[in-house]
Amino acid sequence: MRELQLASYDYFLPKVQIATHPIFPKEAAKLLVYERAQDKITHATFKDFSKFLPPDTLLVFNNTKVLPARLYGTKVIQDSKAQTQTSGAKIEALFHKEISPNVYLMQFKGRLKVGHLVSFGQGIFARILKSQQIESQNPDTQGVGFKEAEFFRVSQPQTKSSQSFPQDSLESPLSRKEFFEFLEHFGHIPLPPYLKRKDTQEDKNDYQSVFAKHLGAIAAPTASLHFSEESYHDLKNRFDSTEITLHVGAGTFIGVNAENILEHKMHKEQFFLTQDSANKIQNASHITAIGTTAVRVIEEFARNGALSGECDLFLHPQNKPLKTQAILTNFHLPKTTLLMLVASFIGLDKTKQLYEEAIAQNYRFYSYGDGMLIL
Repeated sequence: MRELQLASYDYFLPKVQIATHPIFPKEAAKLLVYERAQDKITHATFKDFSKFLPPDTLLVFNNTKVLPARLYGTKVIQDSKAQTQTSGAKIEALFHKEISPNVYLMQFKGRLKVGHLVSFGQGIFARILKSQQIESQNPDTQGVGFKEAEFFRVSQPQTKSSQSFPQDSLESPLSRKEFFEFLEHFGHIPLPPYLKRKDTQEDKNDYQSVFAKHLGAIAAPTASLHFSEESYHDLKNRFDSTEITLHVGAGTFIGVNAENILEHKMHKEQFFLTQDSANKIQNASHITAIGTTAVRVIEEFARNGALSGECDLFLHPQNKPLKTQAILTNFHLPKTTLLMLVASFIGLDKTKQLYEEAIAQNYRFYSYGDGMLIL
């Protein structure tokens, strides 16, 4: 069956249509509106977004906040004199989630084994505790390993450089508060690899929704990036709305490998919703989800009724939404679970048709790109 074959979710996108920076004002971004009942396509902009919404719809926003989760450090080795020093090898690290006190799941680029140390400067080091390589057809994740690491500070002054410490130095484990303060001060906004550029000071604002509240995501819920303070508050005044939280995690950067998509093991992401949000979702006659992440929380709740937990729900054409009628979403990478989620609303063939239309109309794709509203 074509809709279960990974190859069916591939498409060609001219590189010039990959958006590397957002458009300002945000309301000027293009919006492709597809109305299923009439099988109708309309080309508009986000300035007119609210005009297409049913008056009784419930808008569901994801209020997760992106962490400056990317760190740059240097590999540490031990020399023959039992003096621990840096090797000079550059290491890139991406925080994913807290596993237990002072144990964090990290994604490292560089050759690291259990017991190896990485220096991040300021006397802060990470020690690899456990290693797990992943397999991926995505060139951005080949050779990238998920590892559990502990973080600590060398408690005595550095004797040689901020990148090295004597073997007999005392180690002070970082508290949770200290670790996240370290990320806030020295971490970088984790722009998606396909943007192929370094993050800038502007990205700290641009890659964050105006309603972001709860720190924990390593990628932005990108449909949310289209709203300014003014347009967001206008929507809140005109429509019933609520907020949920899903911290976007590792799966954002990992492609599907299984040729039969049903064999794909979905990543887990932490989610939370209040009882008030749950009541609104349960009682709503029509729901418009602002982004794929909002859809996943709505549909997770619709299936098990939990207000919090880890969501690994995989929506695709054979696992359709039960509660969500409409979705605002960006245009996603080929062969991703996000593209398959879009197909769960409108089917594979219609999804590919709309993507072809967007390409033909010169829409901008991916995180900083234009959007599509499916009604």
